[in-house]
Amino acid sequence: MCGIVGILGKHEAAPLLVDALKRLEYRGYDSAGIATVNDGKLDRRRAVGKLVNLSDLLVHDPLPGKSGIGHTRWATHGEPNTKNAHPHQSGPVAVVHNGIIENYKDLRAELAQHQITPQTDTDTETIALLTHHLMQQGLGHVDAARACLAKLEGAFALAFLFDGEDDLIVAARRGSPLAIGHGDGEMFVGSDAIALAPLTDTITYLEEGDCAVVTRQTLDIFDESGARVTRESRKINTDATRVDKAGYKHFMAKEIAEQPTVLADALRAYLDGTTIVFPAELPDFTKIERLTLVACGTAFYACLTAKYWFEQLARLPVEVDIASEFRYREPPVAPGTVAIFVSQSGETADTLAALRYCKGKTDSILSVVNVAESSIARESDVALPIHAGVEVGVASTKAFTCQLNTLLLLALHAASQRGTMSSDDLKDTLTHLRALPGLFNATLDRDPAMADAAHKIAEARDVLFLGRGLMYPLALEGALKLKEISYIHAEAYASGELKHGPIALIDKSVPVIVMAPRDALFEKTVSNMQEVMARGGKVCLITDAAGAEAAGSDVWRTIILPEVSPILSPLLYALPAQLLAYHAAIAKGTDVDQPRNLAKSVTVE
Repeated sequence: MCGIVGILGKHEAAPLLVDALKRLEYRGYDSAGIATVNDGKLDRRRAVGKLVNLSDLLVHDPLPGKSGIGHTRWATHGEPNTKNAHPHQSGPVAVVHNGIIENYKDLRAELAQHQITPQTDTDTETIALLTHHLMQQGLGHVDAARACLAKLEGAFALAFLFDGEDDLIVAARRGSPLAIGHGDGEMFVGSDAIALAPLTDTITYLEEGDCAVVTRQTLDIFDESGARVTRESRKINTDATRVDKAGYKHFMAKEIAEQPTVLADALRAYLDGTTIVFPAELPDFTKIERLTLVACGTAFYACLTAKYWFEQLARLPVEVDIASEFRYREPPVAPGTVAIFVSQSGETADTLAALRYCKGKTDSILSVVNVAESSIARESDVALPIHAGVEVGVASTKAFTCQLNTLLLLALHAASQRGTMSSDDLKDTLTHLRALPGLFNATLDRDPAMADAAHKIAEARDVLFLGRGLMYPLALEGALKLKEISYIHAEAYASGELKHGPIALIDKSVPVIVMAPRDALFEKTVSNMQEVMARGGKVCLITDAAGAEAAGSDVWRTIILPEVSPILSPLLYALPAQLLAYHAAIAKGTDVDQPRNLAKSVTVE
């Protein structure tokens, strides 16, 4: 969610801070600000809306200094306005924060006893007020920050900057990611490696509960107990963190178009001839009794799809849970259970909390993530990267298909181990899977037909998606995509559930998007489709050539995809779900890459 950056540099910090914040725009934000120390004086600039507003402000009211912190805010406590924008300052202390301080009201009440009152609606200001108060009690900068941290409850990533100290940033994390970048006589702080990539290729990731005291020449890290610790520094591939649109109008368009390439890369990473290659630490699926799959949002729909694969191919019972429900439901975990957690960022707060609930209860914890250094990856017994590369658009596209790919390979591996799939069938499926990037390219060539249908769909207030079997989770994902970026109300139903209530919504103003390759369930789906058309509903059928021929000419719109092996259909049919949403959003003029109210990485509850 919120983005944090800090610089102790050799050059003017303001333009570098703004550039780093631009690289964090994908996380979602509604205001931005920076603070610097210049000639010992702490000062700040803040603006509501896009970063261009902050840039304009800095042109008219520059902020000199070679030390600074910056922030993009996604509002939690307090509406988006200049007063509530970060950095927050109290006397000699400025602070930027990602997360939620759960006990801020108690801390405010404590501060009120000393006639200290907040000037904003945020929980974050309380951190600055408390640190300032502790300094007034005689504590030094670092000791005051650490004493403040000890009083905080909740999740946070924090960076402190102090008046009179142009060679000091105090950084800390609990529940939200934070990294330290190493330079030549310079040091940097960032929410992730993407923000720091132009500045450094050497990163130290703070662990849970760490507090770092950063100067240009030194990095001292203390764990939650206060003991000094050493954390590993690692080189990052700066090419892999490059963020640009490569000539596309939107990051989402670029990332949709990248899917044939990233899928091919992911397949190369996991396939060696006819063998699926996974880490040796992967559990033995012959000894597993049950799988629990946990995720949020689009990743949850990837898990729903994987449920079909694991149960049908490997004959493994699967439970799928939304992470926020799982962690509070506190379900009993039976012996022989393996838990799999899916997250694009690897920092999703509810998913991480659910993972920690499963620690010591399950036989093993696996994660399927896009960021190998993320908290979820580091806290898993085995982490399986999806190899999607950096995804900037808030609405997930290539990460979703790569999650599906990794989960499918895992299900095939389980089926092979458990003897529920023959070696010949596995070889045949992998052959079809290797051909899938080519089918992706052929599907992208059908973009004009999807754009035409999407422009008509954009005129609707409500849209329904229908699917059966493996297409049901894809219908859910299609509805989510349309809601996310076009703001059209969309719902998805299993086709067989249509007559159990949702059919009451059907009229000529409600387009119904039916995802139905010509598979074993096709005829049943066509029957449901006929029920829609009999009531004046407009059906947009997404199918293959055989399905289009069988469905007839009465369908309002037909989008024909290449024929694909039924087990692989969710990967291919993800593309029209994405493209329909994209073109509908274009038609409505919405902000495709940064839709309102949404954040890419949800690191708070």
